Amino acid sequence: MPPIKRRDFLKSVGAATATVAMPGVLEAAALPAQKPNILFVLADDMGYGDLTYLNTDSQIPTPNIDRIGQEGMYFSDAHSPSALCTPTRYGIITGRYCWRTRIKSGVCWGYSKHLIEPERMTVASLLKSEGYNTACIGKWHLGMDMPTRGGGIIQEAHSVVDQRAYLGDIDWNGQIENGPLALGFDHYHGISASLDMHPYIYIEDNSFVGECTTEQDLLFITRDYRPERYGENSGPAHADFVAEEVLPTITNRTVDFIDGQSQDQDTPFFMCMSLTAPHIPIVPSMPYQGVSDIGAYGDFCMEVDDSIGRVLDALDRNGFAENTLVIFTADNGCAPYIGVEDMNAQGHYPSFIYRGYKSDIYEGGHRIPFLARWPTAISAGSHSDETICLTDLLATCGGILDVPIPTSAGEDSYNILPALLGESLDAPIREATISTAGNGAFSIRQGHWKLELTPSSGGYGNLSAAEAERQNLPPIQLYDLQNDIGETTNVYADHPEIIAGLNALLDRYQSSGRSTPG
Repeated sequence: MPPIKRRDFLKSVGAATATVAMPGVLEAAALPAQKPNILFVLADDMGYGDLTYLNTDSQIPTPNIDRIGQEGMYFSDAHSPSALCTPTRYGIITGRYCWRTRIKSGVCWGYSKHLIEPERMTVASLLKSEGYNTACIGKWHLGMDMPTRGGGIIQEAHSVVDQRAYLGDIDWNGQIENGPLALGFDHYHGISASLDMHPYIYIEDNSFVGECTTEQDLLFITRDYRPERYGENSGPAHADFVAEEVLPTITNRTVDFIDGQSQDQDTPFFMCMSLTAPHIPIVPSMPYQGVSDIGAYGDFCMEVDDSIGRVLDALDRNGFAENTLVIFTADNGCAPYIGVEDMNAQGHYPSFIYRGYKSDIYEGGHRIPFLARWPTAISAGSHSDETICLTDLLATCGGILDVPIPTSAGEDSYNILPALLGESLDAPIREATISTAGNGAFSIRQGHWKLELTPSSGGYGNLSAAEAERQNLPPIQLYDLQNDIGETTNVYADHPEIIAGLNALLDRYQSSGRSTPG
């Protein structure tokens, strides 16, 4: 199925929705006998409409990411479990919704204690137990226990650690505990949180790469655009840490890892390439500055695309491409504060046809690009309309390897392998899908019905309770996505039975501790 033009959707929402929802007739592929390599690429704050393969009206060329769709499959109804970074990452790694943890809203910060218990099964620990070499390169943002000069680790209450301004007396020469290596990764290289959060220093496995001897403030949109509301955010930095070099470093390290696997072709690998872009600060490296027609955000997205091209080339060069499952996706929608109005004026819509942006309960907050390529198993140029969630990675890896997931793990993870293989399905894979807004507000989606338990967006533009009451907004929102993909008409008053059913389902998911049958 070819990419969709945004304007075609806007002409007739109902007809366009039906177009997206009609999968092509595919012949189910057989799984190869050899375990596949798995490369999972997670962009940071990249919208569905940024990719030209998903939106031919996009003003940002993305030929390398498009190649994944052309040579594989795209999902038109893929979702992150949250419209924010940390809870989505938690869901990807563990197969659980993050609201089951201490993080009910918001995110971890640069010094936050570990969020994932070391004893919990993760995608990495599952694959490692099945003989995979495992690595994560890039942004972590799931907490880790940093050493202090007193000889221990940060022990303050979570309410202290889980905030941006916390400054601990960090021992830069000490050992980090309960980071990626405690969760099944053989190797890690990256930064503790987002690129706008200190400490600004690389971490290699369980150690800092050097010491922080200076300070930086990277909480801005671009080098020449620092909104006053952000204030000062100076914090510890390594003297050689340069924001513009972080994405190239992630790319180089990922390519080096893939090249290194060629020495042992019989051992499969799992690589989680966790990008820091195009999240703020928007800092494209020098060769990409000014290459886009829509400004720095477009520049940064084009650098992301070239990074993906280099990684795909590395797979080709080492003979891995045919039996490697490559997934490209994003943790949530595009951020609303990076100049989306100016881009809209130039004909670029990062949220495509969907309402809202990062942190919002609306589709633009959590409907994300999801492209998958696996030449020996996935039909080229194919498409699926299955509703899927990023929490599904764990169960899908289990399905690929024919390894059952224990009932104590992956409580919100469904195996989407049948959809990847193009099999005919008698019923949806997922019973329902939950996504949360930045403030923790819930949405639950089943079929074409979506219930949002908030009167407003739940995101950066969320209305206060008093303002919502002043505007006479209902306390909940219900949308029929089949006829109103833009979430413009709240039909909560017309369908009390739908609301009752979705509320009961959400209650069951919360009280039972899982949303999958187990």
